[in-house]
Amino acid sequence: MTTKNAVIGLDYGTDSVRALIVDAADGREIAQHVHPYSRWAQGRFCDAGANQFRQHPLDYVEGLELAITRALAKAPKGTAACVRAISVDTTGSTPVAVDKAGTPLSLLPAFKSDPDAMFILWKDHTGVDEAAEINDLAHSWGGIDYTMYCGGVYSSEWYWSKILHTIRTNEKVRSGAFSWVEHCDWIPALLTGDTNPLTLKRSRCASGHKALWHRSWDGLPAERFLTKLDRRLAGVRDNLFTETFTADRPIGALSLPWAQRLGLSTDVLVGVGAFDAHMGAVGGGITAGVLSKVMGTSTCDMMVAPLPRGKEKLIKGICGQVDGSIIPGMLGMEAGQSAFGDAYAWFRRLLCWPVDALVKDAKVAESVHDRLLVELSQRAARLPIGGTGIVALDWLNGRRTPNANQALTGAIMGLNLGSDAPAIYRALVESTAFGARKIVDCFTSQGVKIHEVVALGGIAKKSPFVMQVVADVFGMPIKAAKSDQACALGAAMFAATVAGIHVDVLHAQQAMSSGFEREFRPIAANVKKYAGIYERYSRLGEFVEGATER
Repeated sequence: MTTKNAVIGLDYGTDSVRALIVDAADGREIAQHVHPYSRWAQGRFCDAGANQFRQHPLDYVEGLELAITRALAKAPKGTAACVRAISVDTTGSTPVAVDKAGTPLSLLPAFKSDPDAMFILWKDHTGVDEAAEINDLAHSWGGIDYTMYCGGVYSSEWYWSKILHTIRTNEKVRSGAFSWVEHCDWIPALLTGDTNPLTLKRSRCASGHKALWHRSWDGLPAERFLTKLDRRLAGVRDNLFTETFTADRPIGALSLPWAQRLGLSTDVLVGVGAFDAHMGAVGGGITAGVLSKVMGTSTCDMMVAPLPRGKEKLIKGICGQVDGSIIPGMLGMEAGQSAFGDAYAWFRRLLCWPVDALVKDAKVAESVHDRLLVELSQRAARLPIGGTGIVALDWLNGRRTPNANQALTGAIMGLNLGSDAPAIYRALVESTAFGARKIVDCFTSQGVKIHEVVALGGIAKKSPFVMQVVADVFGMPIKAAKSDQACALGAAMFAATVAGIHVDVLHAQQAMSSGFEREFRPIAANVKKYAGIYERYSRLGEFVEGATER
């Protein structure tokens, strides 16, 4: 080994967990391993038609061990002895009901097959009605508007909507739940051996953006508000938390059992957890005025700004503004789209239905799936902008920003008997770019200046056609981060800070950043053409939203 200071960034995505081992001095990758969730891959415990998406904690625990041990096995001899710290990022809001020991209920025999006792994934929208009730009450009850720091609109993707829906529909889980813990809080607690929900350190990132936590009202919403929302929430707050922590803080060291399972020392420190896109923004080089876009199944759009000296300006329509949620000591702002790559995946599944139903050879069917989006992208890229007349809405999984509304649905307008798959696919790509543009407009119309856009994630790395469309729709250059594991790299930067190798996250970011591999520049003629189609997209959105008002 050429380094004495290795750190591990552990990144829990929607489909898999990845462990990235890096040299804390310069961010050089030493080894990595990606482990797919086996139960999730089989579609267990999910019902897409009902917007139910659940993940079993065993997928997380098995992935934790296998991702790290296999990454260490790929690393040079002696690497394990050089590991100083581990930091974790996860999707979110992804909470789970736990007992008094902090054990997820689904790890107990009585709940082992109950989806409501599992982690409720970020994209689960079963709490749409509950989100609407939270918004209605927060805006009308006469007390504090608890949505003021989350853009004025609470989402079904978030903590309280999911808790409320679960305790209303599953009495057994309601009775068995002592508390509720976010995925990004549970994994670090598990590693350190203290999963007690009353003592484990809760993430400022998760709490501020998704759980209505704010220091100005002493933590979580008042008991009076919660019980007015639903009497079944009585007492839930008492077993949650008041204090939160930024991700540059250690929560403890590896417990002996986990040190032995991973082949690491009990001197290895574990940092407070955070959400993947927030740590990914740090890994991708976010600074003030930079819009960081994590582009995958969905998008998470991040910005940071200096903390306000006086009264904090409230940005409407976004997914929260939180002190220290991205870079400690700065205001973190979040927005995003509920479906980006998921929109393309839906279209692929639609087209592949006959293949899956009729082709008996699984390898042949898989090959068609693998090749389809590549071929569609190539054919769609050849089509003239606006030539098909098709305009689509990207709300196939609801809308996250501006103004979260998960009851909204997608739409395609302008079809005729000559419309083919590449034309529809191009419209879907353009729709996701238009949805991304709405986020830019949401920020800039309220005085938040964007002077640079940075993209990271699978789409930024693998889909030049999509990235060029986004750059043309934005009318701005977009830099693509070099690292293909920006979220894990961001987690590693936090780990290096937790270990004291760097004095703060900004210094870790400067030392460990991998930079950018390419820049997508807007084509002037395309920018002009897309301006008109963007107006049609906006009118379609207004029509669909008006037609689906509750």
